[in-house]
Amino acid sequence: MTKMCRQTPVRNFINLLGAAALALAAGRAAALAADCPRKGTLGTSRILSVDPASNPRVGLKNFPQTLPLEDREVVLTFDDGPWPPTTPRVLAALAQECVRATFFLIGKPASEHPALVRRIAAEGHTIGHHTWLHRSLMQIPVSETREEIDRGIAADEMALHGVATTTPSTPFFRFPGFETTPATLDLLQSRGIAVFGADLWASDWNPMTPSHELKLLTDRLKAARKGIILLHDPKAQTAAMMPAFLRYLRHHHYRVVHLVPAAAPATAASAQNPK
Repeated sequence: MTKMCRQTPVRNFINLLGAAALALAAGRAAALAADCPRKGTLGTSRILSVDPASNPRVGLKNFPQTLPLEDREVVLTFDDGPWPPTTPRVLAALAQECVRATFFLIGKPASEHPALVRRIAAEGHTIGHHTWLHRSLMQIPVSETREEIDRGIAADEMALHGVATTTPSTPFFRFPGFETTPATLDLLQSRGIAVFGADLWASDWNPMTPSHELKLLTDRLKAARKGIILLHDPKAQTAAMMPAFLRYLRHHHYRVVHLVPAAAPATAASAQNPK
């Protein structure tokens, strides 16, 4: 009898843990259902946390390494927004399929259209940074490169959070035209900001019809089978192509991975000097 009485609290505790785990799982399932209330959509298959310390530079078109994606997993990224005539059309296509993407914003249009920036974030997308004016950092004076980066970050943060800080809430950056220099790469890495290249793209900076762009992109995806995809939300042809491209991904069993920043660890200085 005594032995049983000693075990009962343990069993009760285990039962409570089991119940808590079931409740947590149910909560997560409910959250996923809320994210995508419509059946038969593409959806977002998983969330990938990106730590700039372990992934300082990714994208096989530009660097030796990329993100750890499985076969038929893709990451959707959009550059050069926000742009009111077309960005809402891209957002609508993504929302229709319950897909989340990463938008690398230019600071000046972000400062001019802060409500659209906040809408992108409110719809669950990740916001990265793409300089202030989209100038080539290889072709401007070295003395101006830091300002071009920081002013862009500050404008994006101001539009998002009302604070013009040069410490990005999401430490993701993409160079205009992928034009990097050793100095700017080292600068961003020293500040804990991950640099994104791409694994494939639609070449949508060239004029073409939406159907041509769709074929070009899907042919490249067939060859690559996975990867970080670069698109441009200010391009009307891309906005027009997006619904068909998302349907293609769904029909051909591709899975969309959503990127978020890894939680920042406590700094060594704060650990050594607690207050």
